[in-house]
Amino acid sequence: MQRKLNKIAKDTNLFLRRFIAKQKKSNLIVAMKYGLFSGGKKIRSKILIDVGFLFKLDYKTLIVIGAAVECIHAYSLIHDDLPCMDDDSIRRGKPSAHIKFGEATAVLAGNSLLTMAFEILSHKDLRISEKIKIDLINKISESSGHLGIAGGQYLDLNYERKKISKKKIEEMEIKKTGKLFSFCCAAPLIIKKKNKSDIKKFENIGADIGLLFQVADDLIDYKGSLLVAGKKTGKDKKKGKATLISLLGYKNTIKYANNLILRIKSKLKKYGSKSRNLSETLNYILNRNK
Repeated sequence: MQRKLNKIAKDTNLFLRRFIAKQKKSNLIVAMKYGLFSGGKKIRSKILIDVGFLFKLDYKTLIVIGAAVECIHAYSLIHDDLPCMDDDSIRRGKPSAHIKFGEATAVLAGNSLLTMAFEILSHKDLRISEKIKIDLINKISESSGHLGIAGGQYLDLNYERKKISKKKIEEMEIKKTGKLFSFCCAAPLIIKKKNKSDIKKFENIGADIGLLFQVADDLIDYKGSLLVAGKKTGKDKKKGKATLISLLGYKNTIKYANNLILRIKSKLKKYGSKSRNLSETLNYILNRNK
């Protein structure tokens, strides 16, 4: 599994470095690269490629789309770490972007990575029809703004030190984390021109995967260590974050995550052995320690 992730990370980073190298230089590029090439696992790209495998899609095409996803993910992390958000000084074992470059530069670098994602999806390097490019840009825009990442982060901040229901926590975590996974699961079907019903089914699978990823993140924060996780742990409890652990407790949250995996895998049964890679990735997501 790690070997597969390493290959995807290498290929994605190679595309991104070449893409950035072709652009005019600006003072923000150093900070953008710092946030983008900080050693992320590329789990979202792996999910995209796993689903693409079910529909026999070209690997290079998926790498380009995954590069756009990783730009948006990097932007969200830079902004999440800001003092006005989650106020984290360490990310992946290194100083957060605002610690390294200052708050204003971090905000602008994050904004630039977000918009670069749309530039990548509309670029000639992505060899698909213009109509499909527009559909992908539309879907990833929904996943990133007030209906997705930004909206989820807003709820996350507003739910601090409040008693929040399980349903509302799930909705918040699906927005904050799940929507980008939903895009990764839907994109291959959009490219294959599948019907809206099939696309929706895979968006729902993506939402579940995002929930699983967020639960795993919360478990790391609860039990993990700074040295292994590469970021401060124990923050959620200190800040009074609304998480499933704070609501259900540690053991029940593990049960919840295991049931979530079973639910996702049951939706993939019809694809038989072709879904093996995706199942392997799901197990990795739950059992990771950083």
